Amino acid sequence: MSAWNERGNDGGDSSDDDMHFSDEELAKAMEGFEKEFADEETSDESDADDAAGLDGIDIPDDASAIDPSVGFDDALQGLLGNKAKMAALVTRIASAQLLAAFCQLSDVSADCIGSNQGAIAVLRNLDGDAPEAAARDITTVVGGMSVVLGVNRADKLEVTLYAGGQAGSTLAPPILFNSTPRFVEDLMLGITTVAQLKTQGFEVVDSASMDRERAMQVIAEHTRMGRGGSTRGSSVA
Repeated sequence: MSAWNERGNDGGDSSDDDMHFSDEELAKAMEGFEKEFADEETSDESDADDAAGLDGIDIPDDASAIDPSVGFDDALQGLLGNKAKMAALVTRIASAQLLAAFCQLSDVSADCIGSNQGAIAVLRNLDGDAPEAAARDITTVVGGMSVVLGVNRADKLEVTLYAGGQAGSTLAPPILFNSTPRFVEDLMLGITTVAQLKTQGFEVVDSASMDRERAMQVIAEHTRMGRGGSTRGSSVA
C-alpha cells in the first residue's frame, strides 16, 4: 500500500494535486495490493476444496426468473444459456465503493454491494462469456486479488475461483452459500434484487458513477486508511 502513501501523505492535508495519478503510479498501487493479498492467496490455494479459504463472502443478482422489463429475446437467450440470468463477483473487500473503483479501472460494469463479509459486484454484461472475462480482467488489473465468479445460465449455477487472470478451482454452490449471508442465495435464485437490498439499507455503488480519476481517488483514500497498520482492517474483510 506504500505506493499511494509516498505521495506526500505524512499526516498533513493533501492538495488536489495528490489526486492526479499517472499510469505508472497506478501500477505501483496495484503492486501494493498484490502484497496485501499475498498471504491470503497462499491460504486460498491450500484450502481451495474447502470453499477456497473464503471466510464468509457474498454473491449477488441479475433480474429474476422472468422480469417483464427484460425483452422476450433476452428471456429466450437466458433459457437457452446464451445469456446468463445472473452473474456476480464475490470478493473479500468490505467496501462497495472500493470494489466499484476496481471495477471501473478494469472496465467492468457492475452494481457493487457492500458487506462486512465481503462486497459483491453484480455484473451487467451477461452475454456469452462476458462474466468470465470480467473475472479475468479485474484479477489481472488488481494484482494478487482473487474473486469467486457465480454464474446462473439456464438455471444451472457455476461457481469458479479466479486469480491472476486465470480460472482456478470450481466450487459446489452449497459451499459458497454456507459461507455467505442469506441474501447471496436469494440473489442467485432471483428471490430478491439489488434494488430491494438497497431499500433495506445495503451499500450499493454503481461502478459507472465514477470516472477513472475518481476511482483512483477512492483507492488512494482506502490505502491511506491502512497507513501505519493493515488496510484489511478498513477495507478488506
